[in-house]
Amino acid sequence: MTNDKSLQDSIAKKQSGFWQDIVGNQAFWITIVVILISLIMWFVSDVFISERNLFNVTRNFAFIGILALGITPVIITAGIDLSVGSIMGLSGMVLGITMTNGAPMWLGILAGLGTALLVGLVNGTLIAYLKLSPFVVTLGMLSIARSLALVISDGKLISKFGPDNDAFLQLGGGRIGFIPNPIIVTVLLALILWFLLQATPWGRYVYAIGGNEEAARLTGVPVNLIKVSTYVLSAFCAGIAAVMLVGWLGSANNSVGTGYELNAIAATVIGGTNLMGGVGTSFGALIGSVLIEVIRNSLLLGGVNPFWQGTFVGTALILAVFIERIRNFRSNA
Repeated sequence: MTNDKSLQDSIAKKQSGFWQDIVGNQAFWITIVVILISLIMWFVSDVFISERNLFNVTRNFAFIGILALGITPVIITAGIDLSVGSIMGLSGMVLGITMTNGAPMWLGILAGLGTALLVGLVNGTLIAYLKLSPFVVTLGMLSIARSLALVISDGKLISKFGPDNDAFLQLGGGRIGFIPNPIIVTVLLALILWFLLQATPWGRYVYAIGGNEEAARLTGVPVNLIKVSTYVLSAFCAGIAAVMLVGWLGSANNSVGTGYELNAIAATVIGGTNLMGGVGTSFGALIGSVLIEVIRNSLLLGGVNPFWQGTFVGTALILAVFIERIRNFRSNA
């Protein structure tokens, strides 16, 4: 009888702990907010639930979502990457120029992704091995990558992508069934990142560095190498986002990715990734991206001046950080 009672108590504690973890997760509450806004818009606007609008919402959030997924490990290590928007622009322009000169689609994509990886490697090396500030390095790279995109394109718009033009446009703008291709890519990347963070030594090292970098170093974690890998991953995701976005737009221009870095960081933080490091999930990055797009779309359908979008997104970001600060204060009390 005593053993049965102890077993029941143990099960009850595990269940209680499980629900406490769920309720205490910021991404959970952001999901609730997304659902509430969607329900309100369902009643307010018939257009919101139309197939065309839902297709646009899901597709548009994917580009920010891909960037947010890449930035998440960087922020978990207490770093920052302000250059992802410019990496998108440079990668997209290299891709466009390569295909315009007659190269097949696979080679153009490879050139774009290779460019992104190289920039990420430079960022990571300067930050990890030369101990330069992540903010300063990536802010400088924001300017450098955008400038290089202008130089190699001579400021021109690329709208024809050689012999594989139609296939490339289908890659970014097409769908499988009713699901846009960018969403499929985003979900696959989210699953891969979830696996890497939760089920591999790399993921454990990323969290350990964000929790206490010096302690991680003393326990044998290859801190410098892991930090470089996070910036390479962030840039790689920016390259993937460039491929999908240029394919959807049907053109490569120097403004591709402009301002995306701020929305991606905002989405990551809104989803529960702590700017101080040590906390973050792939799901949080995704749901934060969804919230930003739902807010943008709701304001558009509500007839609100689009210039207000930044105010609402910025307010959501500040509230997310404020709530996180309150939670940390209570847990430390």
